[in-house]
Amino acid sequence: MFDLGWVRVANSHTKIGLGNIVAVEACTLGMWTLNLSRIVEFIDLPETFGFIYATNQFHVELGEERFLIELDSDTNEVWFDIEAVSRPAHFAARIGLPVSRAYQHKFARDSHRRLRELIP
Repeated sequence: MFDLGWVRVANSHTKIGLGNIVAVEACTLGMWTLNLSRIVEFIDLPETFGFIYATNQFHVELGEERFLIELDSDTNEVWFDIEAVSRPAHFAARIGLPVSRAYQHKFARDSHRRLRELIP
């Protein structure tokens, strides 16, 4: 879901687990940034998998983001949900709020598209 060309996980070897740091690189308006977040919740159930990470001082936004994949065993449908609650932390994100929000929406659309490509 992060392998989008303009977004990638810099430390892809890191396991998804409570307390681990996720380093995400993103290209916004031609400029690459590195944003760090810590996994604060990890969900690993038979039909639900996901995590929530919270940004830290090395992130352009301040907030949390949840990524959740669920399987409906009755219908075999797979659901992917991204939910973000954030506000700009870095001055560039504050003055460019409409651009920041547009890139957040682009990330959600592109992540959903990427997962649809990966699931047969």
